Amino acid sequence: MKIGLIGDEYMAVYEWKTNVAPLYKKEARTRDKRWGYTSVKRGTDILVSAVGCAVGFIPMAVCGLLIKLEDGGPIVYRQTRLGQDKRPFQIYKLRTMRTDAEKDGAQWAAKDDQRVTKIGRFLRRTHLDELPQFFNILKGDMSLIGPRPERPELTDHFESEIPGFTNRLMVKPGLTGLAQVNGGYDISPEEKLRYDLEYIWNQNVFLDVKILMQTVWVTLTGKGAR
Repeated sequence: MKIGLIGDEYMAVYEWKTNVAPLYKKEARTRDKRWGYTSVKRGTDILVSAVGCAVGFIPMAVCGLLIKLEDGGPIVYRQTRLGQDKRPFQIYKLRTMRTDAEKDGAQWAAKDDQRVTKIGRFLRRTHLDELPQFFNILKGDMSLIGPRPERPELTDHFESEIPGFTNRLMVKPGLTGLAQVNGGYDISPEEKLRYDLEYIWNQNVFLDVKILMQTVWVTLTGKGAR
């Protein structure tokens, strides 16, 4: 399904229909309110990611051993992604693809992607490959909730095809987000942008809790994994 209005055009129509300005326009008027929300969110990020690193250590170690036994390649996969305000950072993931997966350049993951290893398919279905990103959250590169971070080259590509795609970089990227619990990899970049902008405009503690609860369901069912 294609969305008729996206990016900057979608934002303009949203503002016209709802008489509500996007967050980047409201920031000066709501700084005190957003400071409180941002502080609570960052405190939650630190607490949950610290617990996640501790609790996830053994599962990560077991998964790492299985990855090593399958093909002898590296366990952790590091890749440059764009964070808030287009700041690049190194994201950590358990490797789920062959070591030569991107010999032909960056590619968007496809459904039933043949580059994914056997153990990698299990890790992606259960989202265990994302466990090392608790370290990214602890460092402050990411948040628990927010738009998923993309690679610089893919971001540039999507921005050229979907003007306004980089508006999703107004906030920190997240381990999970509104787009992930509404289709994840199974939705188009246009639909992903629409969900990301909807989250940015409406983010609050209650929405974050709702997304976390939905994430648990998505993780248990394997929805949206590739």
